[in-house]
Amino acid sequence: MRTNELIELLSTNVEPTDQHRLKRGLGLAAALGAVAALCVALLSLGVRSDLHQPGVLGFLLLKVAFGAGIVLLAGWMLAKVGRPGGESRIRVWVTAGPFLGIIMLAALSLTSAPSSHWNRMLVGHMWLECLVSIPIIAVVPFAILVWAVRRFAAPTDLMRTGALVGLAAGGISAMGYALHCMDDSVPFVALWYGGTIAFCTLAGALLGPRLLRW
Repeated sequence: MRTNELIELLSTNVEPTDQHRLKRGLGLAAALGAVAALCVALLSLGVRSDLHQPGVLGFLLLKVAFGAGIVLLAGWMLAKVGRPGGESRIRVWVTAGPFLGIIMLAALSLTSAPSSHWNRMLVGHMWLECLVSIPIIAVVPFAILVWAVRRFAAPTDLMRTGALVGLAAGGISAMGYALHCMDDSVPFVALWYGGTIAFCTLAGALLGPRLLRW
């Protein structure tokens, strides 16, 4: 068989691909992961009991907005990197935006407070629980997102894709944990939420080449 005949044979009866299939799959996976993370957080940790107090809801919204911003950015980039060669169309440094934003707010918060309060603002009372809980809660959304990428995508840069999956899972987990966390300080959020989400990103990058291979 000649080359031209082979190409013609392979190109016959080719159905057009659904360009939005990957986005729908990732969106569904993120939604399922968020529900799962919320359930795990509520069942294992519970909701903080002081939501009725002044100022508490504002800090809760800040934590949720921080996590949501990360999830949206990671999901947008996953939709691009999930296609062969898609890694050339993204700028990973954009994902640093939410982290830089919260760090700037934390710096302003520290400079406006007496230095004697800095330790409490940075460490808080629940730093160890935060350090452990967010990565553990992230396991479920991470697994769901890995399934979605394997099912709907065909990435070629598995390490970068894994990092984005870990980033999204960490952001989802942080949103769920925020309902329980009672440390209301921007420096605390920047250090411990940001640090644990970064850890989830690193774990995803290390696991990506193994879990996302196709």
